[in-house]
Formats: sequence, C-alpha cells, structure tokens
Amino acid sequence: MRALLAVLLVLLFPSPAHAWGQNGHRVTGAIAEPLLTPTAARAIREIIGSETLAEASTWADEMRSSPDPFWQSTANPWHYVTVPPRKFYADVGAPSEGDAVTALRKFRETLKDPKAALADKQLALRFTIHIIGDLHQPLHAGNGADKGGNDVRVTLFGEQTNLHAVWDSGLIDRRQLSFTEYASFLRRLITPVEQQEWATPDPRAWIAESAAIRDTIYPEGDQLSWSYAYQHNPTIDRRLAQAGVRMAAYLNELFG
Repeated sequence: MRALLAVLLVLLFPSPAHAWGQNGHRVTGAIAEPLLTPTAARAIREIIGSETLAEASTWADEMRSSPDPFWQSTANPWHYVTVPPRKFYADVGAPSEGDAVTALRKFRETLKDPKAALADKQLALRFTIHIIGDLHQPLHAGNGADKGGNDVRVTLFGEQTNLHAVWDSGLIDRRQLSFTEYASFLRRLITPVEQQEWATPDPRAWIAESAAIRDTIYPEGDQLSWSYAYQHNPTIDRRLAQAGVRMAAYLNELFG
C-alpha cells in the first residue's frame, strides 16, 4: 500500500525537471573543453583527473537522487534563479536559501582556496560546470509564477509533458543526435566574432539573456509540434553554444 501511494504521489506531483537533459549538458561541456587554456585544463585535471567536462556536467543532476539531506534540500535551489518579468537579477537578488548565483560564488571560493579538501573542490567544480549550463536554459531564470514552466502543461508531438521538460530535453532529443554529434555541429557554426562576443564570465549577463528569451517561448496553445520546434530550435542551439563558450571563459578566468 505504501509503495502504491508513493507511485501515485510521484504521478500527481512530479518533481521539477532538470535544466537541459543529459545530452544538452554534455553538449555544453564538449563545446567548452577545447576552449580551455592550458592553465585551466591543468587545474581541472588536478581536481577531477581524466573526467571530461561533458562527464562532469551531469553529475549535479544525477546526485539529486541521493537521499542525503544536502541533495534533497540544501542544494535544490542552486540550479536556478527567479527573475520576475521586467526585472533584472540585481533588482531581486537571491532568496534566503540561496540560488544558482550564490552557489557559484560559494564554489568559486572553494576552488580558489588552496586549503580546501579535494572532495570539496570536486563537488564545487562539477556543480559549477552544471550551473553554467543551467543558467542558459531560459526557464531556469524563472518568472516566479509557474516553477520555471513546470506548471505549464503541454503536449509535444502528442505526448503529455510540461514546458520546462520541452526545453530541457523534448526538443533536443527529437534531433536524434548524440551529444558528440550535436556539439560538433554547433562548434563548427560558432564564428570567431561570436566566440569573442559571447565570452563573458558574468552570470548576471547570462541570466538577463535567459529571462528575456523566457518571456518569448510560452506558447499560445498547449499543442506543440513542428511549428514550435521550427521557431525555437535555433534558440536552443544558440544557448547551448553560448553555454559552452561561457563555461570555458568562466573556468579560464577562475583558474587564470
């Protein structure tokens, strides 16, 4: 009976979707890896060894299944920020429990601290890589009204889902590309000018972009298919590419 009740609760009250899916996060890491400076690449190897940025990028979501109170409570708010319409992050700041920006600041201190334990640095680096991807998913700069689109029920090509999941993985997975294929395609499209223009390590800039995009992606109806994909796939491509470039820029600056 308890097992049945647990299943019903999961179906009735689904947990918030993660930012990007595993493929999306891995794409950002794969784009960032070759853009690291030798100094940053060496510092990263000293912390996580041969683990790639693509591998590290999904760890913070995978750990959300851990029963440890740290993952079930403390770390949950570190995947997103809340920015109401017509506001900037600086206008509202972080709630008392913290958010993605305060987590980045905390992890930065750990990674810069020569006395920090290796395990703490590993957590900080993997979570930092993940958060940078998170903040480029437009619905992770939530409006504060619908749990980042999780409460917006839609169907995507006939399958029931929610708007957040559509942007995390629904549209990406329909491309039927491995993360290495997807990253390779996007990497070839990034021009030298774009790489230079995008390479800001300031999370507030990424958040402002995501919030502005967020307000343009809510559909008029709840039936999403080819026209919605055609309209928004280019935005997803751009945000994944920008996340990869910014990940490298942030880590290069951090370890430089």
